[in-house]
Amino acid sequence: MKIDNLTLAFWNKIVLRDINLDIQAWEFVFFIGHSWSWKTSLIRSLIWDFKPMKWDIILDNQMALYKSMSEKTLEEYRRNIWVIFQDYKLLESKKVYENIAFAMEVCGYKEDIIRKKVPEVLEQVWLLVKKDKFVQELSGWEKQRISIARALVRNPDIIIGDEPTWNLDPQTAKWIMEIFEWLNKQGKTIIIATHDKNIVDTMKKRVISFKDKKVMSDQNPGLYNLD
Repeated sequence: MKIDNLTLAFWNKIVLRDINLDIQAWEFVFFIGHSWSWKTSLIRSLIWDFKPMKWDIILDNQMALYKSMSEKTLEEYRRNIWVIFQDYKLLESKKVYENIAFAMEVCGYKEDIIRKKVPEVLEQVWLLVKKDKFVQELSGWEKQRISIARALVRNPDIIIGDEPTWNLDPQTAKWIMEIFEWLNKQGKTIIIATHDKNIVDTMKKRVISFKDKKVMSDQNPGLYNLD
């Protein structure tokens, strides 16, 4: 995926200017920046939520996301990318199993496939024993694992975490990042937007920092540095 000279604006106010990034398949990348550095807005432009003011995002097949995607190819693209948001985006009134199943139903999976796949992914995130619990009964750590499980059932090529450890204690945050590292080793491209200095400095991955509406630095491996 190549972000090609992208500028993003809201109500004619530019929030990101001339962003150029090349993220390779299988990479593990951190996005860092102060609050209101618009990292989340960039992430949402990757999934067609926010359309850039100019230029484009070039996919691995050399197709321009905003300029040349048909409705069909856009649908296929969005199946290959998944964002795990900091507020989980779960259905609180439904059970764990139902949350995972719903993510598959909206993609057109048949019932027999759903019955087979949901227990498999819950086992992968150590939550099979909680499958009949309501989401509102779970801890933040458990809810974040459900969010990851919903990504697993879709089997996307790119998984993006938007502050996935923001309300977790250090040890729990470490466990969550171990899951992301495991997913990366399975061939997934991982992009994590975070303010967690400890995680970034410990994992020693590629670090892209944002400041003053632009990319301030791009280091691989990198540390959490916003100076």
